[in-house]
Amino acid sequence: MSLDRLIEKIAEKQNPTVAGLDPKLDYVPAYIKEECFSKYGKNLEGASQALLQFNKGLIDKLYDIVPAVKPQAAYYEMYGWQGVKVLAETIKYAKSKDMFVITDGKRNDIGSTMEAYAAAHLGETNVEGETIEAFGADALTVNGYLGSDGIKPLLNICKAKDKGIFVLVKTSNPSSGELQNLTLSENGKTIYEHMGKMCENWGKELTGKYGYSGVGAVVGATYPEQLKELREKLSTTFFLVPGYGAQGGGADDVKFAFDKNGLGAVINSSRGIMCAYKKQDVKEEEYAEAARNEAIKMKEEILDVIGKIKL
Repeated sequence: MSLDRLIEKIAEKQNPTVAGLDPKLDYVPAYIKEECFSKYGKNLEGASQALLQFNKGLIDKLYDIVPAVKPQAAYYEMYGWQGVKVLAETIKYAKSKDMFVITDGKRNDIGSTMEAYAAAHLGETNVEGETIEAFGADALTVNGYLGSDGIKPLLNICKAKDKGIFVLVKTSNPSSGELQNLTLSENGKTIYEHMGKMCENWGKELTGKYGYSGVGAVVGATYPEQLKELREKLSTTFFLVPGYGAQGGGADDVKFAFDKNGLGAVINSSRGIMCAYKKQDVKEEEYAEAARNEAIKMKEEILDVIGKIKL
């Protein structure tokens, strides 16, 4: 399944990380913005083109060492249709460099509406007999709190198109416990554990050859105890782990996400990589090289605690 392809790229590069592409305009170096505003105007088109050039620069410096990127849809949608077009172009460009692409959309609906989301982000759109990929990502983050009605439409497309999903289970934000940590009266499990078990069940339809299914779980680095608990209880669920770096998570926190072979998780850093040039004493024209150096540092920090990754 799709997550097998991600696992293979992780093992090949000995790097269990994903670079988040959440490009606020403030993150983009001034010279890129000035060039795009001069050509397209100080408008949504100019802003969107600045994001695209920023992303391409990052991808060019990361693709040979980082297995995956994770564009967050909201950072593109805020620039209207021009930004959504750049999301599609960013996905296409990353895939042209053989990177695995996870669209962070956290989609959540049921029935035909969820089928439409699934077709848009993971499948194909039918235009009077012609089938066309709209976005073409390899995986999509989804919110499973509408239950199986919101997940099952995705499973068919994942199976047919070799794609994967990551379901929100224990998220990294400070208030996640307001709901996710509550205990269910019927079985004594927390809501996040119950959601994790649902991922295991959904994943039975998308069995992978490395022991992990095509239904992954989002589990935050900011809650290492819960990360360890869920790794022990969810033996076939691959984790997408946000919260590394800028949100406070470190290598000693995320080590609990991995199994004895160094598999089982991919760790996300967004601002830490994208904005590395702001922390390092470099010219803004060197932003992509700074991102590369930060990505290498992150990789080495994690490998120091989990060891060599083995298939």
